[in-house]
Amino acid sequence: MTARPKVVVIGAGIVGCALSEELTARGWTDVTVLEQGPLFATGGSTSHAPGLVFQTNASKTMTEFAAYTVNKYSGLELDGQWCFRRVGGLEVATTPERVEELKRRHGYATAWGVEGRLLDPEQCAELHPLLDRDQVLAGFHTPGDGLAKAVRAAEAQARRAMARGARFLPHHTVTGLDSSGCRVTAVVTDRGTFAADIVVSCAGFWGPRISRMAGLTLPLVPMAHQYARTTPVPALARAHATEADEALLPILRHQDRDLYFREHVDRIGIGSYAHRPMPVDLDGMTPGGVMPSMLPFTEEDFAPSWQDACELLPALSRTKVEEGFNGIFSFTPDGFPLMGEAPELRGFWVAEAVWVTHSAGVAAAMAEWLVDGRAGTDVHECDVNRFEEVQLAPSYVHRRSCQNFVEVYDILHPLQPAEEPRPLRVSPFHQRQRELGAVFLEAGGWERPHWYQANAGLPAVSRIPPRGAWASRYWSPIAGAEALATRERVGLFDMTPLRRLEVTGPGALALLQAATSNQLDKPVGSVTYTLLLDRSGGVLSDLTVARLAEHRFQVGANSPLDLESLTRLLPAWGHLPAVAGGGTVQIRDITAGTCCIGVWGPLARDLVQPLTTADFSHRGFGYFKAKQACLGEVPVTALRVSYVGELGWELYTSADNGLRLWDTLWEEGRMLGAVAAGRSAFNSLRLEKGYRSWGTDLTAEHNPYEAGLGFAVRLDKGPFTGRDALLAASASEPSRRLTCLVLDDPHAVVMGKEPVYAAGSPAGYVTSAAYGYTVGRSIAYAWLPEASTAPGTRVEIAYFGERLPATVAAEPLFDPEMACIRR
Repeated sequence: MTARPKVVVIGAGIVGCALSEELTARGWTDVTVLEQGPLFATGGSTSHAPGLVFQTNASKTMTEFAAYTVNKYSGLELDGQWCFRRVGGLEVATTPERVEELKRRHGYATAWGVEGRLLDPEQCAELHPLLDRDQVLAGFHTPGDGLAKAVRAAEAQARRAMARGARFLPHHTVTGLDSSGCRVTAVVTDRGTFAADIVVSCAGFWGPRISRMAGLTLPLVPMAHQYARTTPVPALARAHATEADEALLPILRHQDRDLYFREHVDRIGIGSYAHRPMPVDLDGMTPGGVMPSMLPFTEEDFAPSWQDACELLPALSRTKVEEGFNGIFSFTPDGFPLMGEAPELRGFWVAEAVWVTHSAGVAAAMAEWLVDGRAGTDVHECDVNRFEEVQLAPSYVHRRSCQNFVEVYDILHPLQPAEEPRPLRVSPFHQRQRELGAVFLEAGGWERPHWYQANAGLPAVSRIPPRGAWASRYWSPIAGAEALATRERVGLFDMTPLRRLEVTGPGALALLQAATSNQLDKPVGSVTYTLLLDRSGGVLSDLTVARLAEHRFQVGANSPLDLESLTRLLPAWGHLPAVAGGGTVQIRDITAGTCCIGVWGPLARDLVQPLTTADFSHRGFGYFKAKQACLGEVPVTALRVSYVGELGWELYTSADNGLRLWDTLWEEGRMLGAVAAGRSAFNSLRLEKGYRSWGTDLTAEHNPYEAGLGFAVRLDKGPFTGRDALLAASASEPSRRLTCLVLDDPHAVVMGKEPVYAAGSPAGYVTSAAYGYTVGRSIAYAWLPEASTAPGTRVEIAYFGERLPATVAAEPLFDPEMACIRR
């Protein structure tokens, strides 16, 4: 590809305009933006967007996108008119539950660097005099939030891009894509064909239609959302009020009633999520018309919201709804945008399901990704390839997206699973787990036991310390008893949901060596922990690679993104360095056809050895080794690895043999006091041992050295992705580190994403947390600056507005000599 490729952007809404500006600012000036409607009120979601920008989000990435949007649009003008006004944001609580939620949101804001403060009712009323002070219990004020003029901001960015050479063509409807050799070559429209090296779909709710042309299933549902404007509000009458003023009061959210408010000079605009989900079938719509994204207002749906609005803002009772519409915008099953390159058509990218709030931030990340090969912000939550195949079923996308609409303003617990459609994916042990009273949560479509009611009679249950109300949700003291039983005897863990890839062929070793950080050129039977990095040394994932034959490897991975990353290194994609001796490579996801039980604990060998003629002794089957064996009548691939810090094995077999494997182990383990143990115990055990969880503790924003994973890097093994960046990073001390903290109060268990204070000031944030039942301490891992990471350093964790004292601890907390794991 040339240094400055031809780029075609589909859609001139705010995302397409922002992306064209970001690309041209980086020197990619051969940019053509095709729009099926007029410029710049195109008729899409941008054209009717109310423009409220609240930065605070439970996701660090989404908060960073919003903060970038605020900063960029604050500096934009169009013909002397503002594009963003920092009137501030105010979220109010009218229930005790929402008061606590605002404390958590204040914690998020502090953790991610957004200025905010908690307010009492009087302070809320001072900021927004229309509020009924008696209705309000508390508020959360973010002075940097405000209003974006979406169409104006889009045009302002488009003009910048055009000044650098970009061209914008209205009334061009895309009808197809041309390709050659799995690479896009052109965009076909009703007015001609446009050659392209890269195509980016920013078509908004029309995105699925465009993506189908590239063979990409886009999990997006267009939804109608109600917005209304009142007649003039007497209380807003003020001297010299003009359209240029438009708004002086903070933008307002009343999440207890699924409402938000903004000024329109002397009127109030009201948005409601309180109505029934209204998915829109675009197959029966054409892009024509003045404003196809604005559907007729359904007054009956808005009636309850109008009553709720008048209760919070009594001045509205002297007005009525003057106009309203049901505006279409995009929802995804998990609420995140869709960003990235299509797996089947190189050069075709998407930036969809992006609201005005995050538009400039997403565009900047996309431009970095395209120009530099990586986004400066971690985008794994937004990657279009993040979904499992089962999650792309149309009915799944529809149901989850509708539920996401309903839950936009709901108070959601970090562990709270979706209620439907379930169950989708179950391991072969599911029947036995149900018989044991498993309490299932869900991730990636998998039903995952978190604890088992059958263990309620374990004596240790009564010794498990209680915890606060929030941390007690989706938790049971039974989980603590399961953790202790694993440490004292042996536990059986269902590890089936962990992704397994099979990499085979004469070029398999070369591909994995080029893709990952550790030395994999080891004898058959070796197991290696390694890292998948980007070119800047950021950790894309961590992998466990078992060499089962000369040209066959089993790779334990994290998500569909790992399969996508490795697939893009295949010779057919042209990214793989020359393979010594040549040879082909095949990568196959074998997760669905296999299953896994983790058998861990001091009695693990006593359980497994009597079932096999293979040597499972420490000398005969060392740590980080693999062996083929039979346990009873079940053939297994056994890996001597442990994510809980105990002796044991991951035992893999085919799905059809799974139930037999469970029953064989369960029957043998009865005399040893073996227990079935769930994910809650697992998380506690792995934190005691200091084992990292990719996607939670570290992402592509972090390199191995600061994440405490330098042991998985072998700079002397030869070229691999990210090596040059790590050579530079290894020459100096990290400026930050993933750090182990123990809380003073054993009853205080935090949940993750809380801000950490050092010397009285915000310094970092918590990633993972759990109670350590073996060590008798509450544990939290956090990113902190190097100056605050020495063992013994005193810090505080902000949790629901309270500062919890904690101390930096040397890690691991459990078995630092590795005696248990090497029994």
